Amino acid sequence: MGPAGTALSYPRGVPGRGCGPNGLRWQPGAPPLPDPPPAPSCSGPGWAVTLLRGVRMSYPGYPPTGYPPFPGYPPTGQESSFPPPGQYPYPSGFPPMGGGAYPPAPSSGYPGAGGYPAPGGYPAPGGYPGAPQPGGAPSYPGGQGFGAPPGGAGFPGYPQPPTQSYGGGPAQVPLPGGFPGGAMPSQYPGGQSPYPSQINTESFPSYPVFSPVSWDYSSEPAPMTQGTHGTIRPAANFDAMRDAEVLRKAMKGFGTDEQAIIDVVANRSNDQRQKIKAAFKTMYGKDLIKDLKSELSGNMEELILALFMPSTYYDAWSLRNAMKGAGTQERVLIEILCTRTNQEIREIVRCYQSEFGRDLEKDIRSDTSGHFERLLVSMCQGNRDENQNVNHQLAQEDAQRLYQAGEGRLGTDESCFNMILATRSFPQLKATMEAYSRMANRDLLNSVSREFSGNVESGLKTILQCALNRPAFFAERLYYSMKGAGTDDSTLVRIVVTRSEIDLVQIKQMFSQMYQKTLGTMIASDTSGDYRKLLLAIVGQ
Repeated sequence: MGPAGTALSYPRGVPGRGCGPNGLRWQPGAPPLPDPPPAPSCSGPGWAVTLLRGVRMSYPGYPPTGYPPFPGYPPTGQESSFPPPGQYPYPSGFPPMGGGAYPPAPSSGYPGAGGYPAPGGYPAPGGYPGAPQPGGAPSYPGGQGFGAPPGGAGFPGYPQPPTQSYGGGPAQVPLPGGFPGGAMPSQYPGGQSPYPSQINTESFPSYPVFSPVSWDYSSEPAPMTQGTHGTIRPAANFDAMRDAEVLRKAMKGFGTDEQAIIDVVANRSNDQRQKIKAAFKTMYGKDLIKDLKSELSGNMEELILALFMPSTYYDAWSLRNAMKGAGTQERVLIEILCTRTNQEIREIVRCYQSEFGRDLEKDIRSDTSGHFERLLVSMCQGNRDENQNVNHQLAQEDAQRLYQAGEGRLGTDESCFNMILATRSFPQLKATMEAYSRMANRDLLNSVSREFSGNVESGLKTILQCALNRPAFFAERLYYSMKGAGTDDSTLVRIVVTRSEIDLVQIKQMFSQMYQKTLGTMIASDTSGDYRKLLLAIVGQ
């Protein structure tokens, strides 16, 4: 029925009765339906053709360009909440399919609030908190720091040594398609990333030519340009015989003059202490170490003996002590083998054999197992690349391999992590961590925590933490050796002694920056007596 109760009739071929040309029934209150078009003529010589064409032809206004608004929709006052067709916003969190890099790389810096993630590693409340925000590497206070490529922000959140600088290149090498999900670079057959030996460096003229792993160890490695300093320097006007005499008088007779011993020991380099030891035996026919052991005890004895051991011997002795008897102190193995230079590790291996008549690698194999054993065996080879130049193209490649070996698959390819983290230089690993954060929207330290557990997780994270900032790693270890009830004196002594001539100045700076208190203050509150005096003298308080 039409308006005012009039009947509607339409010719054949038009939508059913009571319906307009658009197929909708007329509703009360709606505007009048349009008049139907005239029916096609069925007379004349061309009527058959006309009818045939009428099947496909459409009269003006039909089909309609859009349905008229349905009464009551959208609700009054909510028109703006219903976007027009074709303009619905793309749901957040779902990357566009088939286009662009996934995940999208951030446009600037490495934002994030992170540092070392807490699970399974070395948590540090108030130091470097948990995982960084997606899209950025852990953020460490201290500015640009070392290894930040030109034009890029430094690793914010993890304190950076102010003078540390690694060679670099461009901050980022975007590859076609991005990772993961995007198309692989066309120059790689089969869409697979090449191994380091397959990389054509000629196609990247702006990047330094770099051999990912240098297998020629006939020459000395490139010097580390970390700009670090120890708290103990060689004493000027050193006289070994005079110092030997002072020590003899301090131990002679009833009682011991510990302050005289502290004044000598804390102000001489390790090399000078070895000369004092030799002069003492020459002058008095007695072994200085045995005399000191008879006069001292407890933590003071352990600290004095550590100071008089040659640095290489002390590391070898610590490793032997960690594996001797029932149980194994895995943290000692990790701390020494995962942080030392190639030359230091090779000297430790030789010293271990000559002093204890044992093969370090065999002892590691007998005391550890699984992927942790393989990581430590890799470390004790002392074959890490030490080229200080950074290949940013290789960093992108390694970041993709690590993603595909961990987060990008079901399960974990542990051997891929072992290969990259055991062979790449520390500056190269830092660039890889930055590339990984841009590519995977997740910090590599966080990914290691998700993919590994136990000792192998601690070992891999130690390597990455040292790549970011070695002094901050040791500052964290010192903090946890004294935090809470009791003190881990062996760890405290070992780190203070071994780093006293290398980077203890930077460790103190990082400690203050991370924990808002000085290292000396915490040592003074956790130790006592002559042991405390000697530690503070070494630290420089």
